[in-house]
Amino acid sequence: MVASRAVLLRIGHSPDPDDAFMFWALAEGHVPAPGWELEWHRRDIGTLNAWAREGRLDVTAVSLHTYPHVQDEYALLAHGASMGSGYGPIVVAREPLGLDRLRQVEIVVPGVSTTAFLVLRLALGGFSFRELPFDRILDEVQSGSAEAGLVIHEGQLTYADAGLEKCLDLGEWWLLETGLPLPLGVNVARRALGDRLDEVSGLVRRSIHVGLERRDEALAFALGFGRGIDDETADRFVSMYVNELTCDFGDEGREAVAELLRRADAIGALPAPVRLDFVP
Repeated sequence: MVASRAVLLRIGHSPDPDDAFMFWALAEGHVPAPGWELEWHRRDIGTLNAWAREGRLDVTAVSLHTYPHVQDEYALLAHGASMGSGYGPIVVAREPLGLDRLRQVEIVVPGVSTTAFLVLRLALGGFSFRELPFDRILDEVQSGSAEAGLVIHEGQLTYADAGLEKCLDLGEWWLLETGLPLPLGVNVARRALGDRLDEVSGLVRRSIHVGLERRDEALAFALGFGRGIDDETADRFVSMYVNELTCDFGDEGREAVAELLRRADAIGALPAPVRLDFVP
């Protein structure tokens, strides 16, 4: 009897510590994936957002802001979210600036497809902005080339080392507005996987659980992508964004996603009504 051929599964995640941590067990073979040939694509979140719009991957991390643009092609997985309660992306400057002042200055942002940009729109309304790679924003503000910057990833923990002041914490703002955690990144899977969609979702779910059970190994893997992050910062960042809501959105996480996208739709930021069907 001829063995059936493995099915190619193209998986994308960013080299950010939380994303890499979640996918470690699957990538390193600690979660068996019989019948699948795993092909890995590790790119920055802006690239993954763009690739999702093109339908290039079968499973991928994306910004929640991107999901409504790809919802016909992809379904939301009920696990893998980067979500924090009372903390999130921040706006920094060389001196403290209030919300009124932030509406008047140019803010460098890490891309209009990011959830951070969407939430900043919700917080400020209209404002002037310029896009810049996320890892250049702190230097841009520190040098005086920009008055303020929207900081994501580990910059949320290192901005003070650059002598900068926190002006606005979007996670804190969101919690005060809604009482909910702030969902930033999510995992999605192609709807065309059909009756194997649940199976693929299960692979990702088990990878997260094994990573949490073998935290030191998963963290070492996450540090191996040349981002120049020290062990302590990576550990703190993973602790912030790989938590119980990562294992499953739960009722609170689902409510947070629905509320954020409802508000985004209310300001005309979404292309169509949102289809929220979580794959368990």
